[in-house]
Amino acid sequence: MPRTGFQDQLETLREEVVDLGDLVVLRLRMGLNALDRQDHDLAWDVIDGDDEINRLYLDLEQDCIDLLALQQPVAGDLRLVTASFKVITDLERVGDLAANLGEYALYADRDVFADVDLRALGRQATEMVEDALAAYETADPQACEALADRDAELDAACERASELVVRDLIETELPDGADAEEVELLLQDVSRVLLTVRDLERVGDHAVNVAARTLYMVESDDRLIE
Repeated sequence: MPRTGFQDQLETLREEVVDLGDLVVLRLRMGLNALDRQDHDLAWDVIDGDDEINRLYLDLEQDCIDLLALQQPVAGDLRLVTASFKVITDLERVGDLAANLGEYALYADRDVFADVDLRALGRQATEMVEDALAAYETADPQACEALADRDAELDAACERASELVVRDLIETELPDGADAEEVELLLQDVSRVLLTVRDLERVGDHAVNVAARTLYMVESDDRLIE
């Protein structure tokens, strides 16, 4: 990070956090597309790309440590650095969840549970991350507060999706004489879809974490921090 002045360093930090977030959102979309299209090549791109996200995260973590140790910021500047430190942690974890989607895509070789709209859940979760990142970039407290309400909506949608999977499993009648392989395939499908729903719910949680740290950064308001 260039040392042309403390405020320049802070602005560079903010820009690089946003750049990391943009990459994470891209990988999240790629993971969702790989899952939807059952595209193994795209899935591997997401999985292999997680190393880049981890490397950028570690670089930014060191930048935050250096700013805290060498510049000893106070008040609003201190909140920006510490919030950024927390934000990049949540972004890195969203990157991990995107890689999970890539791994699920490797085994999604057939369409199951038509009533469960994973694309809609994925779109909802991804938009939350994008909006949380925009709130951080523009220091928008109103946008931060709105994300908490949207997370409740995503949680409810994920709960309904999980209930649909369980209901379908209960109602599924395997043909007479179904062998162990057919049973195992069904259970794998159930596990994959439930894990996908769980991970998308976690993406929303991380988006709220980004919003919570941003709200504290801007207004020293810790209401959204859990």
